[in-house]
Amino acid sequence: MKGVILAGGTGSRLLPLTATINKHMLPVGRYPMIMHGLARLKEAGILDVLVIVGKRDGAPILGLLGNGKRYGMNITYRVQESPGGIADALRLAKGFVGSEQVTVLLGDNLFTEPITNAVRHFQSEERYDAMVMLKKVDDPERFGVATIEDGVITSIDEKPLLTLSNDVVTGLYLYHSSVFDIIETLLPSSRGELEITDVNLAYLSNNKLGYQYVQGEWIDAGTHESLAQAHQVAAPIDLDPILSRTYEVVTI
Repeated sequence: MKGVILAGGTGSRLLPLTATINKHMLPVGRYPMIMHGLARLKEAGILDVLVIVGKRDGAPILGLLGNGKRYGMNITYRVQESPGGIADALRLAKGFVGSEQVTVLLGDNLFTEPITNAVRHFQSEERYDAMVMLKKVDDPERFGVATIEDGVITSIDEKPLLTLSNDVVTGLYLYHSSVFDIIETLLPSSRGELEITDVNLAYLSNNKLGYQYVQGEWIDAGTHESLAQAHQVAAPIDLDPILSRTYEVVTI
């Protein structure tokens, strides 16, 4: 199983905080935001990770994470030259993933509990080729909303005006390597982007999309309000035992 963290994007909803810094480097609790996702992948035994960064400000992330050896991991990087959507960014991971399975994590999503059980479940699952992680929320209209009938996802509607469910798709996805073939069939949305929802709908149309519910808290920390909430929730989280990180002062 390989891991991919998507850490590009301009973070425009977090201006002016992101005027000079990548949003994934903003503090969430005691750590830069991206380190929370890295720790969740390592907990699940995913040690080979590709971080996809934007052209403007990937250098700080590289400076923080390096090649991953300080965390007992192997970290490599690819640059998304221009914003083109989550699926477009994931496409850059094709050579890295090869024929393996992949766990894809949006770098601005905070998960307070391990994702190990979900990863193990997907690795042993033979029915589905893709799996999304769901969470029940009070404001589902902000997200992709999944409708479930008899234990099966029947639809996913992106930010619907009328919601029939409070189960939303979080920023954690698990795929077989077939995901890259699906991405190649996608057309840009009205936003001019390749949408990850369209990837999931392709699997859904073939009855190959499974789901699990997120354990613990989940926060999409892409707005000022949600970032403040994430910072508060993450305050007691200690990632050092997971990442085995020895901090040092770097002179530039």
